[in-house]
Amino acid sequence: MPVPAAVPEPRRAATLADVAGLAGVTVGTASKALNGRGSLRPETRQRVLEAAERLGFSPNPLAQGLLAGRSWTVGLITTDSIGRFSIPVLLGAEDALGPEQMSVLLCDSRGDAIREAHYLRTLMARRIDGIIVTGRRTDPRPPLPGAPNVPTVYALGPSSDPADMSVVPDEYGGARLAVRHLLESGRRRIAHVTGPAHHAAAAMRAKGAIAELGEARELATGRVHYGEWTEAWGRRAAAIVLRIEPEVDGFFCGNDQIARGVADALRESGVQVPRQVAIVGYDNWEVIAEACRPPLTTVDLDLVEIGRAAALRLLDAIAGNRAAGTQTVPARLVVRESSLG
Repeated sequence: MPVPAAVPEPRRAATLADVAGLAGVTVGTASKALNGRGSLRPETRQRVLEAAERLGFSPNPLAQGLLAGRSWTVGLITTDSIGRFSIPVLLGAEDALGPEQMSVLLCDSRGDAIREAHYLRTLMARRIDGIIVTGRRTDPRPPLPGAPNVPTVYALGPSSDPADMSVVPDEYGGARLAVRHLLESGRRRIAHVTGPAHHAAAAMRAKGAIAELGEARELATGRVHYGEWTEAWGRRAAAIVLRIEPEVDGFFCGNDQIARGVADALRESGVQVPRQVAIVGYDNWEVIAEACRPPLTTVDLDLVEIGRAAALRLLDAIAGNRAAGTQTVPARLVVRESSLG
């Protein structure tokens, strides 16, 4: 009967004790040599480094972090369950944190205060280095409960406490960009259709639109049409505007869903977009803007940059350079066919 071949034992990863033994030093001395700490003779440090290389020793990042009082981890708490706003913010944060070899833990509170408090306790138990708080709205929000003793930055929606660190989009400036583009395209009767009046985004975008029109002009129909952030509202609002002011030649919409509803209603009414009426949306939600017929000119909040800026402020705070207050990230206009007639 043939003798079965022996199964080789898996190779054991080298430990710090192995490195110390090969170099002929204590474990403490080996640790100092590998971490660049302490006052060691150059030949001792070199001997330890050569032993580590010979054994293929790789320091445990978690252990190193614990020794340094760091976890190299940041928590990102969001209320945005579908990720429409939080994922771009997360990507921007990772762009800034990646070169620092820091990881991000994403926690979806779903807008529930109890769930948010649970995630905060969980993150603190993991000894995270900082927190980014974001969501799907730009309304100011209360600070995290319990005032966590780690640096915290609020992104997109600012903290209601001016002493906190916040990074927000320029809603007012973005609205002015939209209306300025319509005016420069020769539009003179511009309607504004937007979301609920009590939302900070709707209120600030309306304020910017009116400011850009200036004292010499007013909105078509003489008012802002507040409603919902939906395509259905956009269709209804377009019908209302056409009935009150048939000569309307431009729509500035509070978000891309509303704008797409307006475009559908105009097309069904026989109005040509953009030859007769131009449309500008807001948010640059590409899946909506590019599917609109015609493709939608819209304002981009630059969510990725908001996330990156928030992470950079967090890194500064972690390093001991905390700067309170609110930072505003400029918006930009993305021009497509809906306004080029």
